[in-house]
Amino acid sequence: MTYGLYFFMEAKEKIESPTSYTLKKVERLCSKKVIDKLFAEGESFLAFPIKVVYKVTKLPQPVPVQAGFTVSKKIFKRAVKRNRIKRLMREAYRLNKQMLPLLADEQQMAVFFIFIGKELPKFVQIDKAMKKALYKLVSSCAEVENKKA
Repeated sequence: MTYGLYFFMEAKEKIESPTSYTLKKVERLCSKKVIDKLFAEGESFLAFPIKVVYKVTKLPQPVPVQAGFTVSKKIFKRAVKRNRIKRLMREAYRLNKQMLPLLADEQQMAVFFIFIGKELPKFVQIDKAMKKALYKLVSSCAEVENKKA
């Protein structure tokens, strides 16, 4: 009996990889102050059907990036549909967030993903748009770093 438990624990250690495909609570953007600052001072771009608003700023949690997700109540009246789209966006972000490079020392970033499409999307569409958005985010951060240097 103990051998089975030992084998399971040993196998679990082997499965874990350095790339984390999780989206923990500390990685989600929840601070009202940071969100207000993000929308007041942040920069944005479009990767249809996702609009991305981002700002390099100090975050309350010790993580490099915090992300938030939203869908317009004006376009999708039913909460069920809004929640589904947000769930798809969170899943696409969780699977592709390793595309984001680590920022320079002590720098953190707040990012907000806003769904602006008019129709209920499939996961493939959201995943493609999220990859495009993260790629644009990486390139815009690289431009900012080059301007500083």
